[in-house]
Order: sequence, then C-alpha cells, then structure tokens
Amino acid sequence: MPFKMIRTSVVLILVASLFFSCQTNTTETMVEDTNLASYVNCFVGTDGPGNTYPGAVLPFGMVQLSPDNGLPGWDRIAGYYWPDSTIAGFSHKHLSGTGAGDLYDILVLPYNSRFTADLWPEQEHYRPYSMFSHDAEAASPGYYSVDLLSSGIKAELTTTQRVGMHRYTFPADEESKILIDLGYKLNWDDPTDTYLKLEDETTIVGHRYSRGWAPDQREHFVMKLSKPIADIAFYANGKKVDAQEANAKYTKAEIKFKSEEGEQVLIKMALSSHSIEGAKKNLETELAHWDFNEVVAGANQAWNEYLSKIKIKGTQEQKELFYTNLYHCFLTPSLHSDVDGFYKGADGQMHQAVGYNKYDTFSLWDTFRATHPLYTMLCPDETVDMIKSFLSHYDETGLLPVWSMAGNETFMMIGYHAVPVIVDAYFKGIEMDAPKALEACVASANEKGRQIDQYIKYGYVPATGEGESWSVSKTLEYAYNDWCIAQMAMDMGEQEVYDTFAQRMDYWKNLYDPASTFFRPKDVDGEFILPFLAKDYGPEYCESNAWQYFWFVPHDVQGLIDTLGYDRFSAKLDSMFNYYPKPEDKLPIFSTGMIGQYAHGNEPSHHVAYLYNYIGKPHKTQEMVRRIIDTQYSLEPDGYCGNEDCGQMSAWLVYSAMGMYPVNPADGVYHLTSPTVSEATVKMANGKQFVVKADNQSKENKYIQQMFLNGEPYNELTITHQQMAEGGELRFVLGNMPRK
Repeated sequence: MPFKMIRTSVVLILVASLFFSCQTNTTETMVEDTNLASYVNCFVGTDGPGNTYPGAVLPFGMVQLSPDNGLPGWDRIAGYYWPDSTIAGFSHKHLSGTGAGDLYDILVLPYNSRFTADLWPEQEHYRPYSMFSHDAEAASPGYYSVDLLSSGIKAELTTTQRVGMHRYTFPADEESKILIDLGYKLNWDDPTDTYLKLEDETTIVGHRYSRGWAPDQREHFVMKLSKPIADIAFYANGKKVDAQEANAKYTKAEIKFKSEEGEQVLIKMALSSHSIEGAKKNLETELAHWDFNEVVAGANQAWNEYLSKIKIKGTQEQKELFYTNLYHCFLTPSLHSDVDGFYKGADGQMHQAVGYNKYDTFSLWDTFRATHPLYTMLCPDETVDMIKSFLSHYDETGLLPVWSMAGNETFMMIGYHAVPVIVDAYFKGIEMDAPKALEACVASANEKGRQIDQYIKYGYVPATGEGESWSVSKTLEYAYNDWCIAQMAMDMGEQEVYDTFAQRMDYWKNLYDPASTFFRPKDVDGEFILPFLAKDYGPEYCESNAWQYFWFVPHDVQGLIDTLGYDRFSAKLDSMFNYYPKPEDKLPIFSTGMIGQYAHGNEPSHHVAYLYNYIGKPHKTQEMVRRIIDTQYSLEPDGYCGNEDCGQMSAWLVYSAMGMYPVNPADGVYHLTSPTVSEATVKMANGKQFVVKADNQSKENKYIQQMFLNGEPYNELTITHQQMAEGGELRFVLGNMPRK
C-alpha cells in the first residue's frame, strides 16, 4: 500500500464514525473542517534524520506512548525507525525530533506462544519482539495501532495527559502473555533501580529510576488491567524470584493467561515523577473509566482544539503539510507535574507547582528561534506556565534551564536561551513575575561555568585548543542573549543592568576579522587562530562552520551590514546559497538540507533567507523561502531534512507558509515573504483574529506585487506582533515576476 494511503486510512478507520473527514482533492477548499487532525501525518519524520515518533500523545502531554523497534542507533533515537520491521514493545516516554537517545520508560509488550525469538540474543536478558508491516499500521493524533504479525495480536494505543491506554486484541492461545520490562534500555538510557509489585489482582505498581542524557530520571507508575491477573512471574536481573515483587537494576514481570479468539485486554498506565501515590491520583483524576474509544475521541478533540488555532485555506497537500508541522510544534515541552502539582525537581528534591502546570523538555537552543514565539502567539496560558517553569528551575538550581528534561538539567548546547523566551513573552504582555524573571536572566548571564566568565573577562570566549569549545558560537549567542536582557532592563527602568548588558551585546564585534570577513576564534592574547578555512566544521563552531554562524547577529543585522558594507554583505549572502560543498568535503551528521553553505537541517541557518529583506532584495527572500519549503519538507516518512528538534523545524514551516518569520525572536517583529497558503486565520492570544490572504497563490506566483493591511496599501517588509494582536487582515497580491 502506498505510504499516503496508509496514513489516510488511519482517519477513515478510526474516526469516520465520530468526526467529519475531508475528501482528498487538489483544489482549494474553504476551511470548514471539523477534524483538522485528519490532515496530520504522524509518520513524517520517522525516516531520515527527522527522529520523530508516531505514537499517541496529547498536546504538551506527559505520556508519549509509542512503539519501539528495540534496536539502538542514531536513526532510532526516538525509538522508532520507518525502515525497520520489528517491534520490541510500547514504551511511555519519548523525545521528539532530537539527537538525544534517552527515555523509553516502562516498556509493555503483548505476545504469545507463536513467536518467542530473542531480538538481542547476545544480551543477558531475554527480549521477545514481533515483526510488523506498515500495511497493518495506522496513526493519527492521539492514536496508534499495529498488527503484531508474529503473534496475531492487534495493539492499539491512546492517551490522556498523564495516562497511557493500551487495547490488545488476542487470538486464541493457551499461553498469551503481557510483559512489563523495566530493564529495557536503548541508546543512552540505562536503569539504575527498578521496582515492580503486584498490589491486587488487577494492579501493578512500581518505579524506574535511570540515567542517560538526563542523569537522574524517576518514573513511578501504576498499571491497571481490565483482566484479573491469575498467573504472574517476576524477574530480577534475569532470574525469576519467588515473590510478588522484584527490586533490582533490571526487573520485569510476565503475566500469563489463556486467551479466547478476539479477546480484548486493556491496560491503563499512569506516570508520575513524584511517587506511586502521585501516579494513582493521576489515574483516578484523568481516566477512571475503561472506554478506549472515548479516550481516542477525547484525544482527537484536544488536537483539533490546538490545530484550529490557525485555520488555513489551501489544497489537500498544503493542509497536510501545514497541520503535520503544526502538530509537531505542540508535542513539547512536556507536562512534568502531577494533577496535584507535585514533581521531581532539577535539584533532586520533590516540589509542588501551585496554580500552574510544570513543564519540562525545553530544547531551548532550537526552540527559542521560532517555536516559542509561536507559543506566545497561539498558547498564552501554556506560555505563562512555561515561564513559571523556568523560574521554578531557577529556584531549584540558581539558573534558568539550558536544555532541561525529566526534572534534570543536561546543559546540552550553548547560550542562555531561556532569556529570549522570557523577554519575548514580557514584551508581548504575557503574565510573569518580571522582577524575578530579570533577576534570573542576569544570574544565568553571569554564571561562572560554560566559559561565560571568560566571555565577560575578555569580551569574547577564547578558543581553548582542546576539543569542542564552540568559542565563536558561544560569543555570538551570549551577545544576543545580552541584548535581550538589556531591552528588558531598559523597559523596567533598571539602568545599571541595562548599562552592563548594553555593552556586552556588542561583543559579537570582537571576533570579526575584516581580512576574511568572518567571525574567527581568538586565543587569550587576542590573536586569530590559524589555520582557518570558513567551510570547515571546526571545534569553535557549534554544529556549524564559519559560513553558517556568520549571520547570527539577529539583534543588530544593520550593524553587521555596516561592518561589511552593503555590497560585500549582499555578495556574501548570495554566496551562502551558491557556494556548495565539494564531493570530497566531509560533512558532519547535522549538516543536512544543504543549499550552498546554508544548512536547513540545523537551526543556526534558519533566519538567513530572510536577511535579503534588510538589503532591499525581498524578491530573493521570496525565492529562497519557497525553495526551502519545496525541497526540504515533504509528507513522506523522510519529510524533514534534519532533526525536527522539538518543534523548531516545524515552526519554521508554519511561520513561512503564512509569509512571515521572527528573525530576531525577542523583538516582536516578523519579516514578510510570500505565503504558500491562500489564506490563514490566526486566533491570537488575546482572542482576536488576524487573517493572511494571498491573491493569485500558486507555485509560479511566488513574488509579492502589492500588500494591503486592513484595506490600505502596505509597503513595509515587516509586521509587528502588536499589529497582529489588534486583529485585521494582511492581503498579499502575488505574481510570477520579481518586483525589485
């Protein structure tokens, strides 16, 4: 079956009787759809470098219940890889689109006497698995199903915010089984202490503590079965124990029963980072019943509520691309607190979020660029809670999060990019404790670690000559973060703070080399380090090279233009997209989606196509943004050219399809380009609607001829968030010839 047909069948099979589904067509349709979730393709990104998962999750949900192929490796970093044909089980925690191999907590697998081969025979612990085919697999937002071909069992998954729900349909078999494997591990993840206990005839409780990318992860759970447990065996470190519980590094339990043909067994698995009692409260509050179809319908409704924050007019293909990407924007951050607010904090202690939801899984080096600005536009309540989550992290550690997950700080990547998220939200009127937020920003900007102290001392981060110091990238990103702090301090009347950071925001100039016209690493004596080749991926550039990081001065693009001069800047920008790597050049794994030296598969390049607007060549922005959309995104499993990265790759598409992008993510200004959808109605955070329309929309008509804001001619290349928040309409008239 062709891939697109597999995806479409999900909706037809699952929700046709509950919701209106749209007919496939290639013509434009007015958006009167009641089931926008039907346009989402959950398998996009599961092949290639996208690293997404296809399983069941709610917007910003705690549980990500998804199949694991059971094999390690970069391609399987999210647990699932489209080319694989095995399923080792269904685990309840996954990362979306990252390069980090962590989580995969609480694996469950139904199987029987038909197939008992070991997926990893060389390992000490026996691990059953099943073969599967994409022809018998389906997914839609909040739902996943697959036929386990090795056992004849049909597996279906759905979820609430904190509770995963399984429905297994068994064939007749004398030895049907359900495995709960807490010793299961993959990639970077490794359990440290696991516990299982049979509490009553339908209830198993326990915990899984582990380390990996996040060093101190704790998942407590309560598991309820719809069928009484008559025969169960517990194992500790591979050995069967003569007890109704097991506590060891590796534990598992195997439930055995005789199944009738077509018999269904349901499982409810509630999680909590705080305690088993917390998991029980989550279960009692969110899923007291056993109606699987009701949970599926609730998940579908929740997704439609979020997806309907932007309603577009366009072709079927345009809608599928747009809503698939909007869907991925809402997978993270992840809910971290229980229904009563308790959670495990980054200091290893238990805390309570009072009056807000505690979120975690903040991939801030990626998401500060476009994903969080999108949240300030569409999700004001969640943004309030995210800022409070930042400040609770500050209370627990003395710093804002860098890349936090599962109640841990990983310190992955660079910058202190919670700062632009806070500052952007502050200027857009998002409720927060502003004095405390500024205090936290300043504290994070004065941290002694991560070479921030050297940055303050020298005015740049000096190259160490030892491994990855990312010194040039750190200098540029710290300077941008400092600009953000200066703007907030100035608005709040904190003159001393403003003066300090207004000086630091210009430190980007200290690594500019006029001879090469690039930012280059310096030693502690202020000398540029040799040798230097701009296209090389050296240790002083974070997942990039000098070409890709040259453009990261989003707070002072005009200053960068003035530094080079208009003509050199313009020529260099053209070269960015025309100077291709040679066949013999060795590109790292993160340099994907290449157009010249531009790498759309990694975040530092994401704003660059919009820089033509600054030099009076907007037609080139319009050409390049269309080219990126057409060549770097698709509806196939390999539909992302790089890691999807917790919504950033998708947020770029969502913004660009509407004809705008936040080049500086904290100044509330969107640079304009030609939309790829004919109409988009955005429900702004204040409830007002802002409509984007594109007359003469087509693949050929990619050039803006005229613009009208609320019926009046509009000649700016930007629009502000405040203008959009007032409601109204921005109309583009497009044509097939550049208007220079």
